[in-house]
Amino acid sequence: MSTGSTANGGISFWYADQGTPPAREPLPGDTTADVCIVGGGYTGLWTAYYLKKAVPFLNITVLEAKFCGYGASGRNGGWLYNGIAGRDRYAKLHGHEAAVRLQRAMNETVDEVVRVAAEEDIDADIHRGGVLEVAYTPAQLARLKDFHSVEIAFGETDRVLRGARETCERVNVTGAVGSTWTPHGARLHPVKLVKGLAATVEALGVTIHESTPVTEIAPKHAHTPYGTVRAPYVLRCTEGFTASLKGQRRTWLPMNSSMIVTEPLPRSVWDTIGWDGRETLGDMAHAYMYAQRTADDRIALGGRGVPYRFGSATDNDGRTRPATVEALREILVRFFPTTAGARIDHAWSGVLGVPRDWCATVTLDRSTGLGWAGGYVGSGVATTNLAARTLRDLIQQDSGQSGPTELTELPWVGHKVRRWEPEPFRWIGVHGMYAAYRAADRRELASPRAGTDPVAKVADRLAGRH
Repeated sequence: MSTGSTANGGISFWYADQGTPPAREPLPGDTTADVCIVGGGYTGLWTAYYLKKAVPFLNITVLEAKFCGYGASGRNGGWLYNGIAGRDRYAKLHGHEAAVRLQRAMNETVDEVVRVAAEEDIDADIHRGGVLEVAYTPAQLARLKDFHSVEIAFGETDRVLRGARETCERVNVTGAVGSTWTPHGARLHPVKLVKGLAATVEALGVTIHESTPVTEIAPKHAHTPYGTVRAPYVLRCTEGFTASLKGQRRTWLPMNSSMIVTEPLPRSVWDTIGWDGRETLGDMAHAYMYAQRTADDRIALGGRGVPYRFGSATDNDGRTRPATVEALREILVRFFPTTAGARIDHAWSGVLGVPRDWCATVTLDRSTGLGWAGGYVGSGVATTNLAARTLRDLIQQDSGQSGPTELTELPWVGHKVRRWEPEPFRWIGVHGMYAAYRAADRRELASPRAGTDPVAKVADRLAGRH
């Protein structure tokens, strides 16, 4: 496989495919708004969309440090699916039925994104093939069966468990011994969605200022180098870039994730792989992978590279270490040996937001007007939409336009979590955790045992994931 001609960085392949959008004007100076949204990714844009649809006369301003979709919204794997970070913990804190309601809301969110994209004529290459997660070791198979049972217990009665033969008839992953499939998922082109969404909210009358980094958020104020926006509601929708805000360095950890994409693969290769259903594809490894078959017949595949940069630093252009590109290439070829001669056209990286307890949250502080949503831990393509509709309902409730709704009563609303440890402890902890996960995956790959490697269990507990 050739990597010599691989484009590296440049934000992402999705932007190389679509081109970066024309620059919007930065904030011209001090101004006011009814709602100020900090962050022009999926969370911020979806929130602007639903607020403007609900209350058309609202004056809404979105402030974006670079351009809309510069962060995770323009770099992700294109998984529109029903996973949400922290559901099991919410079940422990609020009861099983509360977590079932959260899961049901996520199932419906997949439908909602597809509906809005069609209604607003946003062509994002959406294909509803569901989500297929495979196991290729005895230990992974045991985890997969447990995972499948748990998902059914949370209301996914339409989830299907497949054996080795049935799995390979869907997607011919080498060595696959089983899989679980849910219909609540779709593949999409991340940048087509974010560009379409930005254009849609502008057409509704929302003001977007790009190249406008917010340096500090305070009650009723969003401060930038170009001026201050004053608004009764200021919403933080910055996900993995939250650490760049004053006082927020330890709020959410910016976890790094990396991707590669092949050249368009010929029919002869697809004949060996299958994947005609274009399901989003994942596995049950501890350091897991995620992949999709793109609309133009490439394979886009991602996983953890350098998991975390010291001091909660974030990259600028998505450039990825050669060792990470090679590691992802090895996963690709292990899954699909007939891709060994294919060219890797692009590699890139981005950051996602991780709270200390790995639970996504949405909050509006009614005493200050400050709101936030995020901590999606890599499951944000759909979760951002649910978060945005929830922020809409919370603001309407606070302003007296409505009462509580089903969304405002979900268990992730108002969830509080402690901050991450100071450096160097969080750097040591995160790198140690992923070193343990990779070592556990290697041992499980070489072992006939069905049990999860004990080192991975310890890493889960220390990380606060379970």
